[in-house]
Amino acid sequence: MIFAGDIGATKCNLALYERQDGKLLRVAQRRFLCREYSGIDQIVSEFLGATHERPTAAAFGVAGPVVDNQARFTNRPWTVDGHALAAQLALPQVNLYNDLETTGYGLQQLESADFFELNRGTPAPAANQLVLAAGTGLGEAILFWDGKRHRVSATEGGQSDFTARDETEIELLRFLKRWFPGPVSQEMILSGRGFRLLHDFFDPGMAHPSFAGQDGEDAEEITRNALEKKCPVCVRALHLWVSLYGSEGGNMALNTLARGGVFVAGGIAPKIVDKLKDGTFFEAFCDKWRFRAMLAQIPIYVILNEDCPLIGAAVCATQDVQA
Repeated sequence: MIFAGDIGATKCNLALYERQDGKLLRVAQRRFLCREYSGIDQIVSEFLGATHERPTAAAFGVAGPVVDNQARFTNRPWTVDGHALAAQLALPQVNLYNDLETTGYGLQQLESADFFELNRGTPAPAANQLVLAAGTGLGEAILFWDGKRHRVSATEGGQSDFTARDETEIELLRFLKRWFPGPVSQEMILSGRGFRLLHDFFDPGMAHPSFAGQDGEDAEEITRNALEKKCPVCVRALHLWVSLYGSEGGNMALNTLARGGVFVAGGIAPKIVDKLKDGTFFEAFCDKWRFRAMLAQIPIYVILNEDCPLIGAAVCATQDVQA
């Protein structure tokens, strides 16, 4: 029995899998809200207590850098320790991975229906690929082609500096620097909290009911209003957010020469596919001076299956046992 986890800053997704005929068959799955627990050990105990199963292998993807099989969350005051989890599960090892690593490993397990094609491009299977995922934070990973297969490498590229491209974005940077005197990262904007920041930038005097609610509710209302064209400020906020997301995708594609394809993952993208496909993302992705033609040839897909990092964690657990 394979135990897999996708531990984010907002939600924790756990599942049990069995491997049959080379495929992963899900036996049980449950999502948890992290704010309701003090740590991952409580969530693991509650999940396994309800399933009455004893895993024989386990691996977890975590929303943060993993060092010495430990991970400190970027956006939640938690530390996850793979050695402690191994002791809790009575297993010889439990390895932690960055959640974008597990997303990369999960890609090969998905079906065609799990992808939405933003740009067909010219497929180059024997080339690097890229995964980026905006949600509570901004994750990025590179799938390096080693001559035989893709090897996944996590990054913390989402923490790199935000770079303004025009006068509007220069004013946005000034606006953010007034509120946040330290560095302004890509993740500060290209995450769920970025929608509210952009909305306040365009009209600080306008408020929606969700602005007084819990974290994440404002992002949901802003994107919903924008897609339904109920609020012009929301429309502007979503448009700029998607343009900035496309630009960051193009930057990463240049940094890694990801001619093999770019995969847009995370919890936000599937909810705003109608906006992503209107050309805003792709135009910003390609708008890189002399490299427009090359970038236009890169296939771009939205991952619709939000369980991809969870599936990838199960793949990693299987590989760890076989190694």
